[in-house]
Amino acid sequence: MPSPTEMTVAQLSRLIGAPDAPALVDVRIDEDFDAHPYLIPTSIRCPFDRIETLAERLRGRRVVVICHRGRKLSQGAAALLRAHGVQAETLAGGVVAWREAGEIMVPAARVTPGGLWVTRQRPKIDRIACPWLIRRFVDPDARFLFVAPGEVLDVADRFGAFPFDVENTFWSHRGERCTFDVMIEEFNLGHPALARLADVVRGADTDRPELAPQAAGLLAISVGLSRLYRDDLAQLAAGLTVYDALYRWARDGYEEGHDWPAAKT
Repeated sequence: MPSPTEMTVAQLSRLIGAPDAPALVDVRIDEDFDAHPYLIPTSIRCPFDRIETLAERLRGRRVVVICHRGRKLSQGAAALLRAHGVQAETLAGGVVAWREAGEIMVPAARVTPGGLWVTRQRPKIDRIACPWLIRRFVDPDARFLFVAPGEVLDVADRFGAFPFDVENTFWSHRGERCTFDVMIEEFNLGHPALARLADVVRGADTDRPELAPQAAGLLAISVGLSRLYRDDLAQLAAGLTVYDALYRWARDGYEEGHDWPAAKT
């Protein structure tokens, strides 16, 4: 009989990428982690014997604790969190089961928890899509700065931020691929729904609506948002909802159509 405090790989996979996804805590020992230094998307690492230091931060949130095989370390760490009033579950089978199911994992070397990112002000498409991808699949605590185009690199240098969607930087366009494409590749996010969404983002961002029928609509919405908001962070917050909806479409709604009049009895 399944444990009431245990989540399956399939259940967690459906939650990742959603705005209300649970917080994930990886408590693998260094030996297991070093053998495969990848993280389930949005995971943070914490030694199992220091899990109580996260209790205050995690209180009020749904939490999934993950270890190598879903046994003693995650079971004990989750129980300790529950003793502090945290709604904590474990991942059945741990990282081993996740990998065997072929689910995506992010290279830990690419993740800087609470990382600072900087790009040009007045964002349209890539500069909203990329923060969405980072927040939903890499680092939910990532912070974003929008500054004058000519100041991006200097701000990045002075404030220790990652510049993105700026020419001649690592996180930028490569050939016909936009920055969103590059991030999907570099973060190892080879998921069919993200690939489908990337076609739409690339079509809108590079003015090639023929790449996906939805690209023209995304461009129109993005331009409209940029005129609704003077504050770039307020625009980002609104834009995240747009991409949340597009991701759900790309994941399990892309085959659905709509007609009028509705089918008659």
